[in-house]
Order: sequence, then C-alpha cells, then structure tokens
Amino acid sequence: MSKPDPGMNALGVLALELAGGDAPRHAALSSAQAGELAERIGRDLAKLVPGVSGLDLVFFGAHFDPAEVLRPGWPIHRRLEELQMRAPGRNEGPRLLAFGTNEDGEVPLPLQADTTLTGGGLRVVPFVLTGSEVAQTQAVAEALEDVLLAQGMAGADTALLAQNAFGAQIEHARYFTVNDLAAMMSMQYDNQGLAALWPLIETAVLAPQAEEWLDAAPEPLLRYADGEVRMALFDPAGWCNFYNHGTGDCERLQGIYDQYLMRQRQMAAVLEAHGLPVLFVHCEPGQEPRELLAR
Repeated sequence: MSKPDPGMNALGVLALELAGGDAPRHAALSSAQAGELAERIGRDLAKLVPGVSGLDLVFFGAHFDPAEVLRPGWPIHRRLEELQMRAPGRNEGPRLLAFGTNEDGEVPLPLQADTTLTGGGLRVVPFVLTGSEVAQTQAVAEALEDVLLAQGMAGADTALLAQNAFGAQIEHARYFTVNDLAAMMSMQYDNQGLAALWPLIETAVLAPQAEEWLDAAPEPLLRYADGEVRMALFDPAGWCNFYNHGTGDCERLQGIYDQYLMRQRQMAAVLEAHGLPVLFVHCEPGQEPRELLAR
C-alpha cells in the first residue's frame, strides 16, 4: 500500500482498544486533563524518537472513530495545525499545546466526534508534531514510521490516565502514525469482507485527484473521482442483465438481489464514514452503467 503524504508534519494518534465493547463515558477531556495526558504522550514518544522533544506537540483530548481521521485532507489533524499556527510563542522553542473542552464542558466545533460512529472497539486521539525546521520535522516523522508500529505501546501510566480520564475500559493503548492507522484499517476491512472497497478509500485519502473504480462482479459498481463516489443503481431486471444472470432467472434470484442492495447500503455507509459523499446513479435498461458513472 502506498503511504499517505500528510505534509511536512508528523500526524499520529493514540489508539485506544476498548475492552468489552463499551464506549467511553466522556467524549473529551478538560484542558487540564488534556495537558496532563499530552505530557505523558510527549514523554512516551521522545523515548522512542528523541527528536520528538525538539518539536511542538499539538494534542486534542477527544476520541474519534478511525474513519473520521482517515478522510480526504486529514481534516482533524489540519484543525490541530491551525490551532498550532494561532497559538502564542512560535519560534520560542518547543511547545506542548493541549486543547480540551471549553468552560462549559463542551467540545468546540469542528472537533466534535460523529455520534453515529461510536460503536467501534477502537477509538483514536489525534496529535501533531511540528517544528520550524522542515528537515527536523521530517526526520522525526520518518523515524516514527520506522518504530511506532512495532514498538509504540503507550506507557502504563499513560494508558491508565487515558482510561480514567475518558471513563473507558482500555485493553491496549498504543501509538500509530496515520500511515500505520491506514494499514491497520485496510487489514480490518479485509477481515470484514470489505477488501474490495479499500482501494477507493485509499485513493480518496492519499490521492484525491486520482480516479478509482470498483468493477468486480458480483460487487456493486462504483467510481471515485472529484471527491465523490458514484454508485450504479439497478432495478432487478437491470441487475440481472448487468451481472449476466439472465432475465428468466430474475424472479428466482430476488433474494440475491436483496443481498446486493444490502451490500450497496453497507458500502455507502462505510464511504460516508470516511467523509466521502455517495451519489446513486440510476441505470435505465439499455444504458451503459460505466458510461453513466464516468459522466
């Protein structure tokens, strides 16, 4: 799998594997809690890559579904970069910039996690490492790529603090770069029978100006281009014709057609979780579906 190009900065997450499937009780931490957790994260990362201590660590104490991080343009991490640019003290040495809830205990927009994506067993807390010297930042980013996947377990006190602060039963807490997270999600989708869909997501996230098709029967027909996914929508006769089932078998295959529609809905939900709008394109009899999707 090709690696994302998230820019000059090192983008990563603290990944929290939840025990028992229970969602954390708290969506976000207070500023004080976020600062304490950020200090321990910085310490853990600097033990693995000493150059981390020479960079700004920008951290937001809220947890997200991995799909919210793996979206075109890296929106959550870009928001952290914007906060870093606005914070006082630039060019005055490495800073620890930790953000939490406001005075009313609310999560500021646009850093509120999607409440419809809270059922997964893995939650991720984003951070950015950046400095004034591009070469220095890139050296740290490359070093993190080399070590985090194999050695990136969080310290025991870091994991305990995250568990207590978020109100979650955490089985494992470890660090990933966004590249590591993408690779892990690719394997997870493979295990869930969604391997065919990953190339579209990967293209949208890593190379959003490119084009990618899913054209592998009996899967739904999809095309990614220009920031959206177009999916062919067939009536039963059109489905039978496109997938070469034969019009005489359509009634007998109604159950398989229903499964096909469920598969479409499943794929659309996954794509939308990754921030990709899905446009259903109705294909009338006699029309070429691939030509319709390519318009």
